[in-house]
This record gives sequence, structure tokens and C-alpha cells, in this order.
Amino acid sequence: MIDLRHVRRYYVACGYTDLRRGIDGLAAIVTQQYGSRLDEESLFLFCGRRTDRIKALYWSGDGYILLYKRLSNGSFQWPRSEAELRLLDPQSFRWLMEGLSIEQRTAIRKGVPKDLF
Repeated sequence: MIDLRHVRRYYVACGYTDLRRGIDGLAAIVTQQYGSRLDEESLFLFCGRRTDRIKALYWSGDGYILLYKRLSNGSFQWPRSEAELRLLDPQSFRWLMEGLSIEQRTAIRKGVPKDLF
């Protein structure tokens, strides 16, 4: 059973990643290129040139899990501008998985309550 309830940090590898890579190749990118480490609280996301598919790498405590998602209709709004590792908050992760941009400029911002009289 895959249990992702422990995930607290979602990382996106911006730019292009060769999705022919498997667990070892993606783990090498995380550790060598970005200097991060895989743990039970981190999920690493990768996207190739085709934006309708992504791979996710996760350490479950006793082994690696490689997840693959291919959309049947639409594409992911993947950040392509820089070759960096970017930390997402849970809301941005949900937006990305729903096909939205991770930077919503029109989202309603939190405010302070005002007197109604």
C-alpha cells in the first residue's frame, strides 16, 4: 500500500528531465544535481518535454516508490524557466496536479475582518 500522508514537502525539478530515467537516475538527480536527500517527508516531481506526463520519486522508509502520471486530456503547467529544485506548498501542489499554474495571480488573498456597521 502506498501511503503518502507523511509527505510535507513537494519539490519540482524545473525545466526538462529525461523521463526515460528510472529510480536510480532520478535519485541521482536529486542527490547530485540538487544536493538534496530523499526522505519520508519529501516527494520529488519531474517532467519531460511532453507536458502531459510526470514522474514522482518518494522514499517510503523501506524502499523507493516511482509514480508515473499521464494525462488523457490536457497538460501540466510546468515551470520551465530555470533548472532548479523548487519547493511547493500543498495548495500549489494541488494546483499543479489539476493542470493549473503553481503561481495563481488571481487567487483571493487573506485579509483582516472589518467592522460591518
